[in-house]
Amino acid sequence: MKKIVLITGANGMLAKALANHLADDYEIRFLSRGTSKPNEFYWDPSQNIIDSEALVGVHHVIHLAGATIGNKRWTTKRKELILSSRVDSAHLIRKELSKNKQQIESFISISGVGYYGTFTSDKKFDELSPKGNDFLADVCVEWEQASHDFDKEQIAKRTAIIRSGVILERNEGVYKSLSQLIKFGFGSAVGSGKQYMPWIHIQDLVSMFKFILDDSSQHGIFNGVAPQQVTNLQMMQAIAKGLHKSIRLPNIPKFVLKLIYGEMSIVILEGSQVSAEKIVNAGFKFKFDSIDIAIKNLTSK
Repeated sequence: MKKIVLITGANGMLAKALANHLADDYEIRFLSRGTSKPNEFYWDPSQNIIDSEALVGVHHVIHLAGATIGNKRWTTKRKELILSSRVDSAHLIRKELSKNKQQIESFISISGVGYYGTFTSDKKFDELSPKGNDFLADVCVEWEQASHDFDKEQIAKRTAIIRSGVILERNEGVYKSLSQLIKFGFGSAVGSGKQYMPWIHIQDLVSMFKFILDDSSQHGIFNGVAPQQVTNLQMMQAIAKGLHKSIRLPNIPKFVLKLIYGEMSIVILEGSQVSAEKIVNAGFKFKFDSIDIAIKNLTSK
């Protein structure tokens, strides 16, 4: 009999890819605001509503819910949503499990490399590096604390957190946006182009989740990034090469991005190196360990 995995963030590209990856070995359930399938259960964390049936018999929870960080200006209201959609949703699950005196085997959550702060430097951050001092770092701290509470209150036998970098996927997200710009001749590096872009192919990220899910000895924090470090310019050049195009335009100046996106532009304009050494030492093997291999896969038909 398959063990049951409950996934939040049902409509996101990661949740859909992960569910497909796990389907042969686990029974998959989703928490979602839209419930058109038998394995989808209604919840609305903003209203403190959850269908208790979703948690009956659940062995593992994978928490991927959260409002998108990089597609809108960070107004005060947007910042509140970015935080609450991640933290309040985790609290709601924990409280429901606690109310039913139910202990699960594992609670595994996504987080972000924004934990280390969003700035450009030559430092390479690992899981023991201190938190940063900006909005995203503060979000990640509260986001991760919501996971640690499952441990603290013994609601989960173990917790694990994957601090993901930029997720590269063929049909959604950053790769799709950048590749379309390059195809139409508008692609260029931004700012100095020297800022690092910690990244990971979506197939490696879902494999990493399964690696941690399958092995009960894996717990704690893991960086979900590919081993190869690339700058913004190197990322753009790799995508252009994969599409048989070239980068002809000059870098987009910082002030243009700041005018368009405000404070949120920091996500695009800044970035440092992040180490994948811990997950590699744990035995995980990357399929796409270099940006050229990843882009070749994404551009192939």
